Amino acid sequence: MDLRRRRLIPARLSHWFFLAAVILATGCLGDSLCLASEPIDEFTQAKRRRALVELLKKEIGDQRVLAAVLKVPRHRFVPGRYQDQAYANRPLPIGESQTISQPFIVAYMTQALKLTGKEKVLEVGTGSGYQAAILAETAGEVYSVEIIESLSRRAGKVLGQLGYKNVHLKVGDGFDGWREHAPYDAVIVTAAPAQVPPPLVEQLKEGGRLSIPVGESSWDQDLITYVKRRGRLVKVDTLPVRFVPMTGKALRK
Repeated sequence: MDLRRRRLIPARLSHWFFLAAVILATGCLGDSLCLASEPIDEFTQAKRRRALVELLKKEIGDQRVLAAVLKVPRHRFVPGRYQDQAYANRPLPIGESQTISQPFIVAYMTQALKLTGKEKVLEVGTGSGYQAAILAETAGEVYSVEIIESLSRRAGKVLGQLGYKNVHLKVGDGFDGWREHAPYDAVIVTAAPAQVPPPLVEQLKEGGRLSIPVGESSWDQDLITYVKRRGRLVKVDTLPVRFVPMTGKALRK
């Protein structure tokens, strides 16, 4: 755990100091999606993707998750300005004061769900759509909710271009989950509420797994893996993290 704490890079980090650093380094202001000056060829990106998988192998043992990371073109989910950084093990800005999560975090959360390929998964926080694509490679059907319409629309476009037909998107408050398609074999949440939203517990199957960052502030959060047993959540693993806070109803609870 101590090793992970030292290596961990915040996921979907959007604090002001981070955005300021982006502006200074790239000249991109606010939420603008800057364009790359030159496209990077697919061969180079594939080589970088293989190098990323080799790095993740040090801490991720699920071969299906590693295969998904190797297959999914992360560079398609980031703004053109950051194409050359797409396979670095760090979060990157995607607009709307949000970021695409660090690859390690994506792989870790997916591995925590222990997917076999047949499950129905609920994702709260579509973001760039990258995590949804990884889930699409490792589960059966993916239902993803995003509160920011522009992000959902952009993610849907990229996922459609890549041919994913088992990812279903909805614009809405993820605090409520997506009741119409419940119950779910697994639930994954990519923004941090102070406490686990009760609707997500209700919509999770008995024996299902939940991966969610929880904490009152961005400086005091844990990424917790739960298993639902006899209607209640049982904690099975934790990892210190820093996610953006869940918005919408979560802020009023």
